[in-house]
Amino acid sequence: MTTLHKFLVALMVTTIILFTSCSKDDDNNTPPNNYTTVENLLTEIDFQGYAIVTKNGNDLVRQGFGIANQTTALAQDYNLGYRIGSVSKTLTAAGIVQLKRDGLINSFNQTLDEFDPEFPNGSQISIAQLLSHQSGIPNYQLIVEEAHEQGETLDEEDIYEVIKELVTENGLDFTPGSSKQYSNSNFLIAALLIQETSQMSYHDYIQQKILTPLQMTATYKGTNIVDENTHAQGYLNGSANSTYPMPIAFGAGDFSSSPKDMETWVNAVKTSWFSEAEKAEIFTQNVPTGYTDFGLGWFTTQEGNTTMYWHGGDINGYWSMIGFIPEFDATIVLLSNQQDDTGTQRNTIIEQLLTYEFN
Repeated sequence: MTTLHKFLVALMVTTIILFTSCSKDDDNNTPPNNYTTVENLLTEIDFQGYAIVTKNGNDLVRQGFGIANQTTALAQDYNLGYRIGSVSKTLTAAGIVQLKRDGLINSFNQTLDEFDPEFPNGSQISIAQLLSHQSGIPNYQLIVEEAHEQGETLDEEDIYEVIKELVTENGLDFTPGSSKQYSNSNFLIAALLIQETSQMSYHDYIQQKILTPLQMTATYKGTNIVDENTHAQGYLNGSANSTYPMPIAFGAGDFSSSPKDMETWVNAVKTSWFSEAEKAEIFTQNVPTGYTDFGLGWFTTQEGNTTMYWHGGDINGYWSMIGFIPEFDATIVLLSNQQDDTGTQRNTIIEQLLTYEFN
């Protein structure tokens, strides 16, 4: 196992498992011995879903693998819906950038107490630290999921109060800015910040400022139960597993989208959706080779002279990844309807692509 692969596995296993139930990793998902083509790689690791990988304007792969619905025999498709989990965070972060463009916030360095004077330690936590997981705010996910299992219904405002109570009772996990720890709480708070400052719902703001201008008509607020006519069914160990209480994922992982729309989004980010000045703030620079670091809603992975900007997501029945590699004008979209709790497939794909295809 290479240094890059070890770091990616450690990062994804310990910090980026989002909205999944526990299960044993598929023993068949062992890394391939020899890279040949992207299609062969995806076939060998039993990738299920739709994959797009381009390089210098050419498709390395653009096709579906497996079945989108085992009951109806629905095919994987470029226009089909898939839950994208934490990839939604790239939209939330872009929404925060849009707030600054609209003059609704002045700087990413503004602190939480400016928006909620009662937020514990709010004077220490900046918007930038939320988006780069440097806030030290503990993750709400397990507590809220347990409450849901016990019959409690919580919306985003309720969850926000849970987060505040966690910080009040237990403090922050670390001093803001002194460390980095992936926490969904950061992005639920960021989404609520969008609502408060825009006086619009979070999803309406994302729709108006991002989705509609880019004609991303198949990206929308996810539903607790997917529509099997227009959306891939999610699976875990061969059994359907796509039901999830989406309010728990508010701002952190609650969108569904299509491969087409995600390709549109990646290409927009890769080119001109962000200004050069914005990109300098959003994307982490000077990452050592073999390492991955958090930016504002995006990760940077560096391997040799190759830089990849990306984000992954996991949610019941699905995993996802979008990214781009400027040096090769590469676009990567992977939307899977087969849950992969440990991130093995995603990590294997990243390692193989950076080692053999983009180097």
